[in-house]
Amino acid sequence: MTSNLSWELYRTFLAVLTEGSLSGAARALGITQPTVGRHVAALETAFGQTLFTRSQSGLLPTDAALALRGYAATLRSTAAALERAAASQGPGVAGVVRVSASDIIGVEVLPSVIAELRRSHPELVVELVTTNRLQDVLQREVDIAIRMAQPSQDALIARRIGDVELGLYARADYVERHGTPATLAELAGHALIGFDQLTPFLREAGKALPVWKREAFALRADSDLAQLALLRAGCGIGFCQTAIARRDALVRVLPKAVSLKLQTWVVMHEDLRGSLRCTATFDALARALKAYAGGADVMRASPPSRSAKKSTNTRSRGGM
Repeated sequence: MTSNLSWELYRTFLAVLTEGSLSGAARALGITQPTVGRHVAALETAFGQTLFTRSQSGLLPTDAALALRGYAATLRSTAAALERAAASQGPGVAGVVRVSASDIIGVEVLPSVIAELRRSHPELVVELVTTNRLQDVLQREVDIAIRMAQPSQDALIARRIGDVELGLYARADYVERHGTPATLAELAGHALIGFDQLTPFLREAGKALPVWKREAFALRADSDLAQLALLRAGCGIGFCQTAIARRDALVRVLPKAVSLKLQTWVVMHEDLRGSLRCTATFDALARALKAYAGGADVMRASPPSRSAKKSTNTRSRGGM
């Protein structure tokens, strides 16, 4: 097998895996379908293995292809990290930094933090990955990750910023219509908002609240953002981070009986310690999330100053 295969061949391989066809991979990569076919053929020749078989639904990966997927994905992450680092050379805080956070933190908390960070460092480009999957910092899928559990890897810089509290909440008009449950048993008489598919985290959390199980939910969604939207719409009772609930004037239900704490950490690979773009972002996230965990409202972006407003108005009158 040749040892000097181009990274582009592996990139094409991953695109075919994701898209399920040569034409889909070509569209995703912005190259021609024959080029995709040549890349796949080159890999198959180099490995002496068939990587895809044709079916009525498209291209199906063979066992050999599935065995290579993880290694190719690592190459993709490393290549992306290399590009971010190369584009960020020079003085000052500038370039691309890739940050991952849970759906709720990423959508409800971080936008105002990133806005403030960009006001201080306008040459900084932030790639925000919102996912409840743990992005791998060691494999450089992201530069910085916000995690709701203590990291175990040694080659990481990890700063614990506090505990984010969750409680049961409902919109005021829901409570007015249906009353407030006085005990955990009375939750059974209410419209509960919860998950559809059980995960290891939910299984562990459920030990503290046995009543919180799939069969009890009137509304089910595996998206935390969807559950929050249902809660805000007044559909029933569900879990919410206390800082978000306070901002939205939601009513807390059974505060003494139900209170969950999520350990919150900001994590970065130790090799990025000398990167100005990463350390500035890491410190800004840690400060803001520490304030958030302590009850401060960091979710609302600070309004622009009068001078900034005046400058903006002047520019807008000047044309596009």
